[in-house]
Amino acid sequence: MANREQRIKAVRDKIGLIPDFPKPGILFRDIFPLFKDPALLNDLILLLVEHIKERHEKVDVIVGLEARGFLFGPMIAQHLNAAFVPIRKKGKLPGECVKVEYTLDYGTDVFEAQKNAVQPGEKVIIVDDLIATGGTMDAACQLISGMGGDILECLAVIAGVEKLKKPFFALIRF
Repeated sequence: MANREQRIKAVRDKIGLIPDFPKPGILFRDIFPLFKDPALLNDLILLLVEHIKERHEKVDVIVGLEARGFLFGPMIAQHLNAAFVPIRKKGKLPGECVKVEYTLDYGTDVFEAQKNAVQPGEKVIIVDDLIATGGTMDAACQLISGMGGDILECLAVIAGVEKLKKPFFALIRF
């Protein structure tokens, strides 16, 4: 098996770059080519799981952010024998939900989670595919903390800037 740096490079090399998406001046990092290579996708998940196991003794819940955090979160949770909890945009989850409003470059949005999805004291890792400014991840942290979850770390495949108040790890940084 290749060493960790070689494995990360293989993941990095598979990420697509799309200029001027979703608007001029943005270089979009496309993770979907990873899903066309099952062996590489599996290795990406294992790299993230290895990171978690090296740093955290016990994880109760993996929280995935809408929408691409949903792609990685359940696979990571399964490897860790942990629960998976989705955080979604307002109005997308059934039942009673807790919510947090957060600011975007162009306005505000709302994240929700089902009430009692995370119990007080549960050890939580929050997962997303990419962190650009940290705004959505910070909102997720507020939501989980408000439910009493103990956030161990915020985790992403790719990161640009880091403005988070919680411990943070990204496999790849641009």
